[in-house]
Amino acid sequence: MRVFGFEKLIVWQKAKELSVFIYETTKVFPVDEKFGLTSQMRRAAISVSSNIAEGTGRHSRKDKARFTEIAYSSALELLNQATISKDLEFLDDSSYLKIRSSIAEITAMLDGLYKSQISK
Repeated sequence: MRVFGFEKLIVWQKAKELSVFIYETTKVFPVDEKFGLTSQMRRAAISVSSNIAEGTGRHSRKDKARFTEIAYSSALELLNQATISKDLEFLDDSSYLKIRSSIAEITAMLDGLYKSQISK
């Protein structure tokens, strides 16, 4: 089976793991949040890994960098939603800290990826 370039990127692997964690974590959110925070958090989490993957398929450095920026922005959107979820007591401290730590690691990696795409 062919392995695509994005699948080799540690940042994509970590973003994918975070998506799975978000799906698992939001399963216990209140039913009335199904189309609110649950949906928004899942979409933002998926957006991070999806934009990393899509960016690797672009040919110009400018396009690659743009998708990396979008992935970074989606990670920050997810952090905002996780913070609100914690304030509403939908997330426990442990889950919130794990999400926050993952996002910090992913955004640092995305920053490095972006800098490598715009330089040269």
